[in-house]
Amino acid sequence: MGERDVAVVLSGGGMNGVLLELGFLQRLRESELWPRVARIYGTSAGALSGTMAALDRLDDLERFVVELQAAEVFRPQSLWRQPLNGLHTYALPNTIRARVGDASELARALQDVPIELVVFAADVTDEAGHADGLSYELEFSSHSTPADTFGEAVLASAAISALVLPLRVGDRIATDGGWVRNFPLARPYRDDDIELIVAFRYLPRYPRVGAAGLARLRERLTRFRAVPPVRAFITELQEAEERQARGEPVHLGDMLIRLMRVAIQRNTALEEQLLEERERATRELQQVRDDVLRIVREHARPGRRGRAVRAVEERFAATPLPRTLPRIVVRGSAGEEGLDAGLRTQAEWPEDQKRALIARGYRLADEELRAAGFGVALEDVG
Repeated sequence: MGERDVAVVLSGGGMNGVLLELGFLQRLRESELWPRVARIYGTSAGALSGTMAALDRLDDLERFVVELQAAEVFRPQSLWRQPLNGLHTYALPNTIRARVGDASELARALQDVPIELVVFAADVTDEAGHADGLSYELEFSSHSTPADTFGEAVLASAAISALVLPLRVGDRIATDGGWVRNFPLARPYRDDDIELIVAFRYLPRYPRVGAAGLARLRERLTRFRAVPPVRAFITELQEAEERQARGEPVHLGDMLIRLMRVAIQRNTALEEQLLEERERATRELQQVRDDVLRIVREHARPGRRGRAVRAVEERFAATPLPRTLPRIVVRGSAGEEGLDAGLRTQAEWPEDQKRALIARGYRLADEELRAAGFGVALEDVG
């Protein structure tokens, strides 16, 4: 086995993201880069798909997601339970336990594989100590975090907090990592052994939360409108429909989902933007260094030229520039094959749509890998 110097980065993206990332990972596993993977950094959907990739169980992941249905991930709560228990029950942990394995056992297996998995969650622990604005981010490593805690972290990272309540992870209360670092593209730059990043970023297309269900409820209640409390409730439902017509949030759940989209999409875009700006500044500073050295060589007095060049080089060496790393970033959206989890009514997730999304992820990865010169399948190497 050669040197492991490749980082894989996987963004959040719900069920659509898992399926696209599965295809991406299947294609990456066929490439000459796979034996070089040192670390996988994943958030939310990326934490789940990254777990199975690090364990080299992508075939098991495919069987799991092909069978999976929406109610086995997030199951709508009874209306009377929602104020205290969230919009949905988080059914995914039990589904994973029944079909793939207990999260703690998966985490224990991860401790013994060469690929390290790093996952991210949002810290919503009720305490002081967040004044710096950064400690809301929790990071967990499969090689250094206790197995029980790491298993909890993977499940918390994928807990969409607009739908379900947060989970306990060790001594913290944690939820969907998308709030703080949905696309951990900058994280590998802190690891000196990484020389190349291969990443998948899911591009979401969010369905609108409509008021159709509220309209149906209003129609059913019309026969009881003579009862004052029912009449008042009907008025509230009508106002919700009017808000939808104006493009405003229909209800509190809609508002929470909109805020989640804002936070996740903003930090995802900023992750790439700030990284690009940093690398551009690094390249410009490198050019300044080269220009200064050229000017010194051209204009310094012959007797002082060598000493001046060494002084300039020592000055720049004393202030190391930030690292730049080559990146292969695959971006993909679900398109027409996208699966909708649904807030109240959960439609079936057809197998053909799932397989189409897996195939799309594979195809997108193949295009980018070939464009970067890594199109050779692993079995063809050597």
